[in-house]
Amino acid sequence: MTTILLIDDDTELTGLLGEYLEQEGFKVTVAADGERALGRIVDARADIVVLDIMMPKVDGLQVLRRIRAESTVPVLMLTARGDEADRIAGLDLGADDYLAKPCSPAELAARIRAILRRTLPVENVSNETSTVQREGPLSMDRQRRLVTWAETPVALTGVEFNILDVLIAQTGRPVSRAELSLQGLGRPLAAYDRAVDVHVSSIRQKIGSFDDGRSPIQSLRGVGYVFVRE
Repeated sequence: MTTILLIDDDTELTGLLGEYLEQEGFKVTVAADGERALGRIVDARADIVVLDIMMPKVDGLQVLRRIRAESTVPVLMLTARGDEADRIAGLDLGADDYLAKPCSPAELAARIRAILRRTLPVENVSNETSTVQREGPLSMDRQRRLVTWAETPVALTGVEFNILDVLIAQTGRPVSRAELSLQGLGRPLAAYDRAVDVHVSSIRQKIGSFDDGRSPIQSLRGVGYVFVRE
C-alpha cells in the first residue's frame, strides 16, 4: 500500500483529504505542523510527501530543505493560490510539483498518482534489454533510475530524472516545455507555469558542463530545450 505523509496544520483539511485518499487505497500519515513533521520524515517511510508551505513553528520550506538533505522521496507542495514566490522557492529546494489551495481531493489524488507513476523504478525489465543510455559524460540507467556524470552519481529528484530522460531520449532534437511538463510532471503545462524551467535549471547545476563550459541542456527561445552532444 502506498503511504502518503500529509503535512498541514489545517486539521479540517487534513481530515477531509486523508479520508478521501484512504478511500482511494492510500495509507495516510498526518503531521499537524512542521516541527512534528521533522521528527517523522524518516520514521513515516512515506512513498510521497504532501507538504503545506504556510505552517507555524517550522514552515514548509524548512521542512522541505530537511527532507532533501536526507531523501529523494517525491514531494508535492500545497501553496496559496497565486503565490508564485513560494512555488519557485519550493521547486528550487527540490519539490517535485505544486498544487494551489484550495484544491479538490480528487485533483490531489490524481496529481499524486501522476507523480508516483513517473518516479517508481521500472519493474520486470529483461536482463537482455539495456536500459542504460550514454551521452558523452552522462549515463542514465532507466531501470534503476540512476544518473552519473563523468562516473560521479548525480542525485536527482524523481521529476528531474523524468525531465532529463525525455531530453536525452531525444538528444539533438528540441523538446517543448509543454511536452516536458506532460511527460515529466504528468500534467499539462499551465499558463505562466515555471515549474519545468526551475527543474531544468536544477538539473543543469547538478550534472555539470562540458569542458568548454557549455551545458548539455540548451535553451531554445520560444521553443523549449534540447540535450546536445559534446
